[in-house]
This record gives sequence, C-alpha cells and structure tokens, in this order.
Amino acid sequence: MPADYDIFIIGGGINGCGIARDASGRGYSVYLCEQNDLASGTSSRSTKLIHGGLRYLEYFEFRLVREALSEREILWNIAPHIVHPMRFILPVQKGRRPAWLLRLGLFIYDHLGGRNKLPATSTLNLQKDSAGQCLRDKSSKAFEYSDCTVDDARLVILNALDARERGANIQPQTRCINARRVGKHWSITVQGQPGMKQKNITASILINATGPWADRIIDMLDNDESNQAHKVKKAHNIRLVQGSHIVVPKLYAHKKSYLFQNNDKRIFFAIPYKEKYTLIGTTDYDFSGDPGDSKITETEIDYLCRAANQHFKNTINKDDIIWSYAGVRSLYNDNASKAQEATRDYVLRVDQKSPDHAPLINVFGGKITTYRHLATSVLEKIENLISNNNPLQEEEWTATSPLPGGDFPTYSYNKNCQEFFHKFDFLPEKTAQRLFSLYGTKAYQVLGNAKNLDDLGISFSHGLYQKEVEYLMHEEWAQSADDILWRRTKLGLEMGKQEKQTLIQWIDSHNKPSSY
Repeated sequence: MPADYDIFIIGGGINGCGIARDASGRGYSVYLCEQNDLASGTSSRSTKLIHGGLRYLEYFEFRLVREALSEREILWNIAPHIVHPMRFILPVQKGRRPAWLLRLGLFIYDHLGGRNKLPATSTLNLQKDSAGQCLRDKSSKAFEYSDCTVDDARLVILNALDARERGANIQPQTRCINARRVGKHWSITVQGQPGMKQKNITASILINATGPWADRIIDMLDNDESNQAHKVKKAHNIRLVQGSHIVVPKLYAHKKSYLFQNNDKRIFFAIPYKEKYTLIGTTDYDFSGDPGDSKITETEIDYLCRAANQHFKNTINKDDIIWSYAGVRSLYNDNASKAQEATRDYVLRVDQKSPDHAPLINVFGGKITTYRHLATSVLEKIENLISNNNPLQEEEWTATSPLPGGDFPTYSYNKNCQEFFHKFDFLPEKTAQRLFSLYGTKAYQVLGNAKNLDDLGISFSHGLYQKEVEYLMHEEWAQSADDILWRRTKLGLEMGKQEKQTLIQWIDSHNKPSSY
C-alpha cells in the first residue's frame, strides 16, 4: 500500500518551509508539521540579513561564502518586496584588523559570488562623508560594501504559502508525537491543539528540519525504535549558540548600516530598522537547555549597549530598548573552541540502513541566506532515494520562480508600491507602503474590493485593520496576536498594551480550531 505522502517534514522554520516549497513544486506530495507557529523559533530571530558572511572568510569558509553570495541576488529577484539592497560601512579602526586585510577580504567578497546588480566596494573618508558624523571614532577611512536586508519571518511564510499553493499540506500548531519505521514507510503520529485527537500519517521519507531541536528528534526516533525505555541515547550533532539583538530609537539619520569590530575580535551590526529604529546585534554564547526558553540576558544587553556606545555619539542604555529578542542557532558541531568560530555551513545526513529501510534526512546547521540552496541539496538526496517510485516532474526551479507577491522586477519596487497606493488612495501613504512591503502584489488580495476605510472593518491602530487580520488568519495560519504582531508584521513595536489587548480579544472571539 502506498504511503499517504512522499515526504513528511518536521519543522516549520526557513529550512523546513524551503524544502516543502521545492519538493511540492517538483511534484512530490508533502506534509509539514510545526509544533508552534511558523517561524516561531530561530528563523524569526536573525539579524534580518541576506549576506555572504564577510567574517566567515577569516575561518576559510570559502564554499559557504561563495554559496551565500550567489544566493543574495537570487533571493532579491524572487522576493523584491521583502529583500532589499543595503550598503554597509566598515570603519578601519586602530588596533583592529588592518586596512589592507579588510580591503583584501572585500575584494574577495565582491568577486567570489554572483554579484551582478549590487554595487561593488568603495572607500569612504569619514571626515568628509556624512556617514562619519554620527561616530565617535576619529578614524578617517572606511569601506562601504553591499549586502541585503530581509524580513526573515515573512520569508518563511512566503515559502510556506508557495508550498501550499503547489499542493503541500502545511500544519503549524501540530506536534509530531512519535515516528517509527514500518518497512519502507514511516508511521508518524501527530496532534494539533491540546485535546485534539491524534492522527496517524504514513510517508516514504522523513525530514528532520527542527533546527535547535534536531538532536531531540533523533533521540526520540532512536529510543522508539530500540523499544528500550531505559536506554536513552543522546545525539550530539549540533552546537547551540544564542544570538541576541536589541532595537532602540534610531541612532543616526541616514539609511546605511554599520559593521563594527570590537576589542574581543567579534563584530556587530547596527542596521536601520522600520524607519524609526536601529537594530543592534548579535552576540555569540553557547546555550544549554530548551531552545524555546531562550531570552536575552543582562550580560548580552550590557555587551550590546557598551559596544554601541563605543562607536556612536548618541549613547544608549537598557532603558532605551524598545524590543529585544534572542534566538538559538543550531550550528553543526565541528568542535570549534569558540561559539563565534563554529561553522555556519549546513550538513545533511541520510539515515538508511538498507533499501528496505525507510530513510531519514537530518538537517544540521545552515543560515537563512542559504536556505534555498540547502533545499535543492535535500531534493538531490530525495531524488536518489525515491525517484524510482516517483520521478521528478521538474528540475531545480526555485531560483527563478517568484515567491508570493514578488512577481515584479527588483528595480520597479517603488513604482509598484505607488501603483498600489493610487489604487487604494483612501489609505494613509504610510499604511499603503507597509502593506506593500509585507505582501507585495498580494496586498491587492489583502484589501480585496475595499473602496474606503469603512470597508476595512475595525481599526486596531497603526494601520492594522480587520481586513488584514482576517487575511492573516484565513490565509497565513495566524492564530494569535503574537503571530500577527511579531511574525506576520512588526506592529508589536508600535502598539500599546491596551491596543494589543483589543486585538487579542477580537482574535479569541473569532478563532476556530484548525483541521489537520
């Protein structure tokens, strides 16, 4: 008897949703479960960058940097509403890496990957350039190079949406209770919200894309197969590293980012964020415990504030922090001595003892920039494992197919945004810009046939209307105020306590249990 699905994916972060999108687009039947909301873990707690990783060159990670650099413009092309080019200023600082070394690294950075539209590195005189006016350091020289910013949580959502449009069954708020091999198939038990009936699903391939929880899934599978409750195996494939960020009122007026070198040889970014803020991060500390419990520590707050104050004239302290967040990165355990030296490359491992043994693919490590390439690598392994039963309908396709809402050229973002505003000219321009930056051309679907503000329903403040909330609940799996305010949008930065409470009450009164 054939399995219910070709592929079952555990994990609704960027890797899981990226794999689901690629696989469903090639004709495979896919089921994805995520125990919480999509992008609720590491994938929404990044530095919000699509970048090659300049500092990885120091650790000779040339393959990873090349791959990441080639992905920058691919992701910009397929998601121009949420991926945007950004110029980064790297000051030359006395006692840090010398100018010649920085210039050599940036020369490699410019030429190692596929840079076509992004401008190359240039040299700045900070004594004359406006970028130097906000800095304490009197050094006169800096380099300016290109990378991109991204709305990381929406990148996950867009991959999940595209996967669903191509036939994948995407189920957030659904936990994998157990999984066991039954001949050539996996028998997997899932459960939705507490109290819901458990459901059994069969699949030909199981993919463990749970990020920081990857070893726990392996332990669960191993112990279930052994049928020895007393024998607890512990996998050690990943190294958990916490990275934390703070968001403060903007520290400078222009729209470029900074990359600074610290005394401890670590680096940190200061990035313009949502027009009114500056995003500062990240840290690198080894983490132990449940990844779901990660929170920024006082030590990290002090470190980031102190680092920023060493460089900017406008100083900050913990009372200035508007928002802070911490994410646990699951790095492949290469036994690096320091957290910041651990590889950001990904490793894929197939667990299949024989052709009659249902295969498991474990995903270790990776970074948001290379998620699409990681997915194509997973699909290559899947092709070898089950192509005899279900040959691929398509070859690699995700590099050229736009993500939902991104079906316009990168250079026409402003033009398309203005066209949207003219179509719905009853909106405040700021609200129209926010909607287009989140949904791209899908923003037309969000507003539907609305002719005036009354057609949008209840106003929850800061440009969030009932119409958008209903769209997010019906189309993008949102079930709570946090889903909407922090992962589908970032309006949690703007709303006050009472405004959030009003939204919570409305959602609670309109929520319906999802079917899985």
